[in-house]
Amino acid sequence: MGSHHHHEFSGASLREAAQHALEKRGEQWTPMRASIFDALAERTRPTSAYDIADAVSAARGKRVAPNSVYRILDLFVSSNLATRVESANAYIANAHPGCMHDCIFLVCTDCGKAIHVDDDTLTASVRERANREGFVAARPVIEVQGRCAECAPA
Repeated sequence: MGSHHHHEFSGASLREAAQHALEKRGEQWTPMRASIFDALAERTRPTSAYDIADAVSAARGKRVAPNSVYRILDLFVSSNLATRVESANAYIANAHPGCMHDCIFLVCTDCGKAIHVDDDTLTASVRERANREGFVAARPVIEVQGRCAECAPA
C-alpha cells in the first residue's frame, strides 16, 4: 500500500495499453474512440470535451458532436482510461490504464496543469471515513488547488 511508482505509458504504448484495457472490458476500440483517446492523450493539461471535439473534428475533417465525445469520455472514465478533473470540468488521460487507483490531483490555478499522484494510504483513509458515516465511496477523487513548482514563487 502507500504511494508507489509504476510504469507510466506514453505515446503508442499508452494507446496500446488503453486499447487493451478497453477490449478486456468487452468494449470495442473503434476508430472514433481511438481518435478521441489520441486527442486526449496528446494534451498535457486537463481538456474539455468541447476542445476534444474540435481537435477530433479537425483531424477527421468532419464535425464531431460534443455529446458523442462526452459519451466516449464517460466510457473512458468508467474503464479507467481517463479521469475527470471535477473542478475544471475537464478530462486527462490515465498514464497507467491497467492500475485502479483513487485519484489525487494537484491542480495549478495559474497554468491549469494537473499533477496526478497515487497514495493508496491516504485514499484508503478517505474511504474508511466515508464508511464510518455509512457512505460507500465509489471512487474518491481528491483535488488540491494551488500552484505548481513552475508557477509558485521561489
